[in-house]
Amino acid sequence: MSETQLWKGAIVPSTVIASLSTIVLTLINGKSGLFGSLLGSFTVIIFFSIHLLVARISSELDPMATMALAMFSYFAKVLLMGAFLLLVTKYTDRTTIDRGSFAICAILITMAWLFGEIRSFLRLRVHLPLPKKEGDL
Repeated sequence: MSETQLWKGAIVPSTVIASLSTIVLTLINGKSGLFGSLLGSFTVIIFFSIHLLVARISSELDPMATMALAMFSYFAKVLLMGAFLLLVTKYTDRTTIDRGSFAICAILITMAWLFGEIRSFLRLRVHLPLPKKEGDL
């Protein structure tokens, strides 16, 4: 349940920033700025959404399984992101996808997503269970 609230809290500022940066970068760099910023928006939103999906799936698992799933998810995302960026740089022309627009848009949306997610988390007031010591019952 809290993952849905975190996602909603993060997607709103991310979408606003994605829209604004896409408009501005399209005006500045034209069609290549549009494609670069759309690709950056898509990449960042999917990347962070997968993180929350994994958190939702692993919410009922024990802490060790949750950590293993989180680490696997992280490394899989990094490897897939690297492969994706390699394909984009190798098989697209700079006149088609503006690399600067991609980077600017991705950084701005990342900051907006993290801000929204942190703000949502602080509003949830989640009490995290502490592990019991061996002497405690």
